[in-house]
Amino acid sequence: MTGFLRAAIAGVACLLGLAAGIAPSSAADYPNRPVHWLIGFAPGGPVDTVARIVSQWLAEHFGQQFVVENRTGSGGNIAAAAAIASPPDGYTLLFVAPNNAISTSLYKKLPYDFIRDTVPVANIMQLTNMLVVSNAMPVKTVQEFIDYCKANPGKVSYASSGNGTSVHMSAELFKAMTKIDMVHVPYRGSALAFPDIISDKVQLIFDNLPSALEQARGGSVRALGVTSPQRWPGVPDVPAIAETVPGFESVGFYGISAPKGTPPEIVEILNKAIGEALKDPKLVARLADIGGIPKPMTPAEFGKLVADETEKWRKVVEFAGVSVD
Repeated sequence: MTGFLRAAIAGVACLLGLAAGIAPSSAADYPNRPVHWLIGFAPGGPVDTVARIVSQWLAEHFGQQFVVENRTGSGGNIAAAAAIASPPDGYTLLFVAPNNAISTSLYKKLPYDFIRDTVPVANIMQLTNMLVVSNAMPVKTVQEFIDYCKANPGKVSYASSGNGTSVHMSAELFKAMTKIDMVHVPYRGSALAFPDIISDKVQLIFDNLPSALEQARGGSVRALGVTSPQRWPGVPDVPAIAETVPGFESVGFYGISAPKGTPPEIVEILNKAIGEALKDPKLVARLADIGGIPKPMTPAEFGKLVADETEKWRKVVEFAGVSVD
């Protein structure tokens, strides 16, 4: 083969790669510039906390910045839409949580189909939610809380980190299963809700464990129960709500997705890195400190988890009879 012919073939290969929107060395030297990780919730909340722990590890591992960007609003849908609209080159990722599975059925009009328009990359961990109430609430157990709500219908308000989040839907599931009447007050992240809970402007939240536990341990609020089917390993002294309300369950998952069309080689690089991160004792210990249980998965396994959770929450949305325009 002549040098000219080799150059011509290389040129065609390069053009084909560019036509597909992928530089020929995109996987070989990935990442060679900062990676942006979009988070649908406010700084200081549990999703943000986990993302920053993992992004720091990835930055050290790759020697390249992993920049956490908080795109709040619409129950995480603003961040999801922005990620999906980004070039599928591995340099824009999305932090995935139950809100992404819930939104599919909760929101009547979404500008995207999450499963169709994203590529599963990796699961990170599982996490329970925790029911915490204002210290002004005259209740100390889940049963006392249910009794109080039934005696005061429509007078109790619950906060959430946004419409369509697991924080929101945990409360709606609880309402439906206990037949109590509470008023929903959505915030742009649970960190923004706690000042109002502490001052009793809003009485409770079914928050992700990290922030709820921090507030409860500090004495700012009172913990009543966790939303996992059994007591959560990190807080064995807090009962499962299911001990009072049989069958109640809401366990969240945290992971990473990318825009559809992201090269499989880059997905594999990221998945492998997350797998290595979840074997790092220091990172695992940091996740354990906030109540997380590491759950590494292949991209296919994570995709199945997202699909299964989407169907599960569709049933919950229908059961609870809620929707958002």
